[in-house]
Amino acid sequence: MSQYRKDPDVIQTLTDEQFWVTQENGTERPGTGKLLKNKEPGIYVDVVSGEPLFASSDKYESGCGWPSFTKPIDNVTEHHDSTHGMVRVEVRSKHGDSHLGHVFPDGPADRGGLRYCINSASLRFVHRDDMEAEGYAAYLNQVEDIS
Repeated sequence: MSQYRKDPDVIQTLTDEQFWVTQENGTERPGTGKLLKNKEPGIYVDVVSGEPLFASSDKYESGCGWPSFTKPIDNVTEHHDSTHGMVRVEVRSKHGDSHLGHVFPDGPADRGGLRYCINSASLRFVHRDDMEAEGYAAYLNQVEDIS
């Protein structure tokens, strides 16, 4: 894939939770996301546009209840968010404009100090073994070696 966009046909196929999170800035309940405990090698892409967002090599267990990453691969934008009586930095996908979650300055200091706290419902996981076939070969160097 090289052309990433907000695809209305894909939006029609989203589950209620995926739609609420990505299109209505929702947040899944902590500890409930299907990708929270995923430890397989690969990349995480926007469920709407397919654009690559995070690599498994940058995922870590933060204990916050959502998948956490130390940095994005690409295609992530940050926006001021003062909803719910808090001041935070919202994270969205660049081309799909999907709400992904938030970034906080309390991540591992030895890995840059950031914690990208991301909703599983906004992501689709592409296993390392499938990355080339799905058009993500250019990102294989971002994923840890599985040998």
